[in-house]
Amino acid sequence: MPLYQALTASDPFFLIAGPCVIEEEHLMLSTAEYLKTLCLRLQLPLVFKSSFSKANRSSISSPTGPGLDRGLQILHRIRTEFNLPVLTDVHECSEVAPVAEVCDILQIPAFLSRQTALIQAAAASGRIVNIKKGQFMAPEDMAAAAAKAEAAGNPQILLTERGSSFGYHNLVVDFRGFAIMHQTGYPVVYDLTHSLQRPSSGTSTGGNPEFAPMMARAAIATDMLKGLFIECHPRPSEAQSDASTMLALDALEPILQRCIEICQTKEL
Repeated sequence: MPLYQALTASDPFFLIAGPCVIEEEHLMLSTAEYLKTLCLRLQLPLVFKSSFSKANRSSISSPTGPGLDRGLQILHRIRTEFNLPVLTDVHECSEVAPVAEVCDILQIPAFLSRQTALIQAAAASGRIVNIKKGQFMAPEDMAAAAAKAEAAGNPQILLTERGSSFGYHNLVVDFRGFAIMHQTGYPVVYDLTHSLQRPSSGTSTGGNPEFAPMMARAAIATDMLKGLFIECHPRPSEAQSDASTMLALDALEPILQRCIEICQTKEL
């Protein structure tokens, strides 16, 4: 079954997960193995996610990742050795072609979600396009973002909510947005960990990961989601990016299991 069809047909939901940025190869491989074993046990489709470059950092001294070539080498190894679909960000049109050779899903970062040329280049690759809703965008604005990809002849689109700016250094999730984005007809994904950020709090991004279990349960209960997006790491405090919001690997199973139970309850 083609990947997009499998994701849209997933029951109860699919998971996009992995470290925020690509790190040392052994850590990436062991994380992919852990996630695959977990999702097989829970019977959840898995897409492995990690970024080869973090173009948007709070500080000039923040690590930005291994770069395009090395990053794609590691993602290709994960894809082939673990037979997993992989997702990564694209930031410029010039990155689309090499990324599409390796990755199953091309992600448009939230701060680039209005970049017409980038969205259309990603869509023209023929790969699935995941458009993250900018913190500055209303949920209804995502219909126009999806239309840009549609105009390039590619209906394989995912729309991801990651919270909206609320004053300075804070994000909130308007749960009405899930229903509004769902009306586009495209699968809606909830980016759990990024929605818990406190952006640019000093020289790094802060966050409140302690709210992750509650927010995941509440979002799944809306019955408007097809996927969850959760960045995770074996040792979050040592992560090179988003250390304050990524979840530890062993924190995933109870969150996912509870979300599955909520979905099963809704079916009764």
